[in-house]
Amino acid sequence: MAAEYAALRTASGNPGAIVVFTGLVREILDTAGVSTGTGKEQSLTLEHYPGMTESALQKIAQQAVARWPLQAISIIHRVGTLKPGDQIVLVAASSAHRSAAFESADFMMDYLKTSAPFWKKQLTRENSHWVQSRESDYQAVARWQAAEIPPTVKD
Repeated sequence: MAAEYAALRTASGNPGAIVVFTGLVREILDTAGVSTGTGKEQSLTLEHYPGMTESALQKIAQQAVARWPLQAISIIHRVGTLKPGDQIVLVAASSAHRSAAFESADFMMDYLKTSAPFWKKQLTRENSHWVQSRESDYQAVARWQAAEIPPTVKD
């Protein structure tokens, strides 16, 4: 992560803010909130179509740049089999203003959760199942679609 931050900072020129979000694979819990196994017995496998996924990530990045005065951004999403605690995604944004950096990172994550073509399969010691986007993910995107464009930039 340090290398990605350094590259973003260099690409930014003279930023006033850099926001970095790192998403982690959570331990899988049952409906009672109890672990469904140890980290060795749980995994999350992400599948994607090369080219299609990169195109979708580029589109999300372009939408963020069109909406906020950003100096640089980075989106990195892992694929393959991951264990609880592994880093799954990194989203970073730099801008002269902190609000633009925070809002754009939030925007990119919301769109990653609903628009990026990743297929996630959870595996526990008992079963496996494909993970669907939640209604709350789509509600988060809806707020960006309803928001004024461009947003007001504040320090």
